Amino acid sequence: MKPPKILVVDDESGIRSTLQGVLGDEGWETRTAITGEEALTLLEKESFDVVILDVLLPGKDGITLLKEIHKEYPSLVIIMISGHSTIEMAVKATRAGAFNFLEKPLSLEKVILTIRNAIDNRLLVEENFLLKQNLRPDWSLIGESPSMRRLKETIELVAPKESRVLIAGEKGTGKELVARAIHENSRRKQSPFLKVNFGVTPEEMAEEELLGYVKGAFPYAVADKKGKLLLADGGVLLLESVERMTPKLQATVLRYLEERRVEPLGSPEAFEPGVRLMATTTVDLSEEVVKGRFREDLLLLLGVVTIPIPPLRERKEDIPLLADHFLEIFAEEHSSPRKYFTDSAMRVLVEHPWFGNVRELKNLVERIVLLWKEEEVTEKSVRNLLTPLGFREPELITASYTSLTEAMESFERAFLHYRLKQNNLDQERTARSLGLDSVSLKERLQRFGLITGENGPLSQKS
Repeated sequence: MKPPKILVVDDESGIRSTLQGVLGDEGWETRTAITGEEALTLLEKESFDVVILDVLLPGKDGITLLKEIHKEYPSLVIIMISGHSTIEMAVKATRAGAFNFLEKPLSLEKVILTIRNAIDNRLLVEENFLLKQNLRPDWSLIGESPSMRRLKETIELVAPKESRVLIAGEKGTGKELVARAIHENSRRKQSPFLKVNFGVTPEEMAEEELLGYVKGAFPYAVADKKGKLLLADGGVLLLESVERMTPKLQATVLRYLEERRVEPLGSPEAFEPGVRLMATTTVDLSEEVVKGRFREDLLLLLGVVTIPIPPLRERKEDIPLLADHFLEIFAEEHSSPRKYFTDSAMRVLVEHPWFGNVRELKNLVERIVLLWKEEEVTEKSVRNLLTPLGFREPELITASYTSLTEAMESFERAFLHYRLKQNNLDQERTARSLGLDSVSLKERLQRFGLITGENGPLSQKS
C-alpha cells in the first residue's frame, strides 16, 4: 500500500519545507511547487490524494488554480491556506470546491487533522464523481457495415442477460464503448458502471481497488476504503486489459468468481455483492493460456460470452459515418463553426490504414476541428494533419506491449502495410523491394491479416 501523496503549493520556502517535514513524519509522501504552472505540470505527471494550496501565488492566483484543478480532477481534495484570509475569501474558496480553508500561521496539528479528514472524505468524493459520470454517457455505436450490424445484434442478445462477457479487440477499437452499450441496454442501467484497468494499475494497488480495505489493515490505511467489487454492487465492473493481470491477481479474481464473496483486506467479514463482470483484452487469451501466462479456468469463467470487435480497417464503409459523427461532436464541444469533408478528403480517410483504429480517427477529427479554420475540410488539410502511419512511429515505441515479440509483430505489420501502399498494392514489387520472394511475403501478409486470400482487401493480383 502506497502512502497518501500530498502536493504543497506555496511560494514561501519556509512553509514548503516545514509542511514537507511534518507530513513526511506522518509517513505521507509530499511534493512541493512554487507556482500554479508548476503545480499543474506535477498533476499531469503524477497522482495525488490531497493538494494544500496557498491563495497568493506568483502568476496564477490560488483561487483560479483551485477552479482549474477541481474541474480537471474532481475527486482530488484541495485544502486552501492563506495569511490574508477573510470570511468572503473562505466562502469563495469553498464554493469553488475547496475541502477546507486554513489560516496562517498554520497550526500543524490542525493541518494533520484536516488532511486525515480529507483522505477519509475522498472515497465519498470518488463515489459521487463515478455516479455523475454514469449520468451523462453517449454510448452510441456508429456504423452500418455487416460486422457492426452483427456486433449490435450480439449486444442486443447479451445485454438483458446476466452472463459475464469478454470483449476482445485491438487498441482503440472501442471495447469500453461496447461494454457501456451492454450496460445501457441491461436491467442494471441505473446502477454503477465501474472499471479497473490492469494495464495501468500496479499489482498491489489493483488488489486494493478490487477488494478494498479496512482502517488499520496496514500502516497507511487511515480510513476504510470500499473496493470496486463492493461499490459496483447491483451494477457492472469492467476489468480492462485482463491479459496484464499478474498470477496473484488472476487468483484473486478467480476466487471471487468461484465463491462470489469479497473480503476487504484486513477485514474478518465477507460480503456477497451482486456484480456483473465484464472484461476486455487486446490479445488472444487462448494463446496466453497455451504459453502459460493466463489461467485456463479463469478464461472459462470470464469468457462465458466472447465478443470480438473488428478493427476499423475491416469496416472501411463505416469511416465516413464515424468521421462526420466526430466532426459534429467536436464542433459542438469546442464551440467551433460546423465543417464538412470534401469527397477527396473523405477518400483519404477511407484509404488510411488506421492502425490506431477508431481512437486514431477520433483524435484526427478533433485536430481538424481545432486547427483547420475553413468550413470545407479538404484533402490537403487532412494529409497535412495525418502522417502516413497516423503518428504510428512514436506509438509503436510507447505502446504498452506485453512482450518484445508483440512489439516486433506490430511494427512488421505496420511496415508491410506501408510498403504495400507505396507499391500500389503490387505484391511482387513489394517483395522485390524488401528482398523477399513473393511466397514469403504472401505468407506474412496473410498472417497479419493484410490479405485474406487471393483477392483479400489489400491484395492485388500481380
